[in-house]
Amino acid sequence: MRPPPRTIAAVCFDLDDTLYSQADWLAGAWAAVAERAGEDGIDAAALRAALEDIAGEGSDRGRIIDRALDRLGAVHEPVAPLVAAFRAYRAEHLEPFPGVRAGLEQLAARVPLALVSDGDPEIQRAKLAALGIAEHFAAVVWSDEHGREHRKPHPLPFTIAVELLGVHPADTVYIGDRPDKDVAGASAAGLVPVRVRTGEWHGQPDRDECWASVASVADAIKLLTGVLDQSSRTATSTRNSRSPGARR
Repeated sequence: MRPPPRTIAAVCFDLDDTLYSQADWLAGAWAAVAERAGEDGIDAAALRAALEDIAGEGSDRGRIIDRALDRLGAVHEPVAPLVAAFRAYRAEHLEPFPGVRAGLEQLAARVPLALVSDGDPEIQRAKLAALGIAEHFAAVVWSDEHGREHRKPHPLPFTIAVELLGVHPADTVYIGDRPDKDVAGASAAGLVPVRVRTGEWHGQPDRDECWASVASVADAIKLLTGVLDQSSRTATSTRNSRSPGARR
């Protein structure tokens, strides 16, 4: 593990499986796909079960809808309308992980916050709106708007975030769940990574670039608050020691 930052001037966050459970969003998306397939005579319940099962094997493996149709023997079902249903799905409400709402509010009152996320920008914007926490972020970077080749762990989206916040990377903490994307990318851009062990990738081993690895965002914010409190006490003590009335 790397040493803590010298100071914390800003904090950046990942979105999916860091601030909320992506499985909650996917459950609704798969239901929308299954419902659309049901219009073509596909067993919607069976397809939804297959989609959830295959996605549970790893959402990064791709072709989830194709493989689910193959499992049901529906090899002639057009995939394009089902992909369109997936992309068009919008959750009315998503619930953040426990402690996220209050933690973001408390942290945003002390330092500027940013969000850095991969994925279709329109889908990601809708997720953020459904979570009801957008107001806490002074900057939001959707990496896909700068080209899919710049998805994490590419350092560009992290660099854009700190530039928008007007802070130095070494004074910026990045909180995310994926060691191979969030931790590696943030570290490559010079930020200080904190890994949260939540969501699909919670079982992956930590990387040496981490400053800390904690169970949740609530725990990460508690850690940062402690550092900020200590910095505040140190600054107050220094000012008092330099005041005209201070004992020499």
